[in-house]
Amino acid sequence: MERTGILNRRYAGPGVTTSELAAHAVRDLLSRSTRTLEEVGLTVLATSTPDQPQPSTAVRMQNLLGLRSTPAFDVNAVCSGFVYALSIADAMLARDGGTALVVGADMYSSVMDRSDRRTVSLFGDGAAAMLLGEVPDGYGIHATSLLADGDSSELVEVTAGGTREAADEAAREAGRHYFRMQGRAVRDYALHSIPKVIGDVLGSAGVSADDVDRFIVHQGNARLVESVADLLGVEMARVPLSAPLYGNTGAAALPLTLHHSHRERPLERGERILFAAVGGGMTAGAALLTWY
Repeated sequence: MERTGILNRRYAGPGVTTSELAAHAVRDLLSRSTRTLEEVGLTVLATSTPDQPQPSTAVRMQNLLGLRSTPAFDVNAVCSGFVYALSIADAMLARDGGTALVVGADMYSSVMDRSDRRTVSLFGDGAAAMLLGEVPDGYGIHATSLLADGDSSELVEVTAGGTREAADEAAREAGRHYFRMQGRAVRDYALHSIPKVIGDVLGSAGVSADDVDRFIVHQGNARLVESVADLLGVEMARVPLSAPLYGNTGAAALPLTLHHSHRERPLERGERILFAAVGGGMTAGAALLTWY
């Protein structure tokens, strides 16, 4: 716990799928919203632990919710996935209008090697959802920044289970169907890339870190979040932590942390929120918005 700051992790029950976890989060969201499911015209689901190779987990979630004949697809940028999904949905709404459902959901318990203490102590399962729609000028998403560095793809991976290598008996015996991560290298990449994408969105929006009310940073572990805050010169009072309670929940971590922060101190209209994440690929992303 001292090295990571993670006290608890939560795992989905036997037989539960990522789409079911995601659908549960959406139903909870809609129960708190004035928007209805019938208004949703686009669904983007960020996950790196899909129900199955195909079809997408988004369409399986869509079916569970009773949505029909609206676009739905997955985005896989590992732990950066929610920012990628948010950016894509925002761009599509800017062209087409309407309401979008953006979901982050991952079940790392399904790909964990329980004998690997370096990773099993970090990751949990989770899902969270957000609705995007038309808001008055001055609100909503102001800027996003995304990056990917494929030359670092080996730092975070599940090797077997795709066209590169089947998850056959030999692969499973060797444990190549399990999640692997080079922790120190990932941390170094995070401490370089997260400040970069944050700087990019602040610059694009013409604001400074002092103008941001809440920094929602990927919850790789609590110590990583604290290190990012230190690099930015931002006090932890503006950087919510959910990692001690839930661990690293992948693409769910950002919206889950926002929800956790909202429960502790309700969001107010006009607050500036900055999302920032790093994930396998390697990938990173940030988005700045004003809450409506």
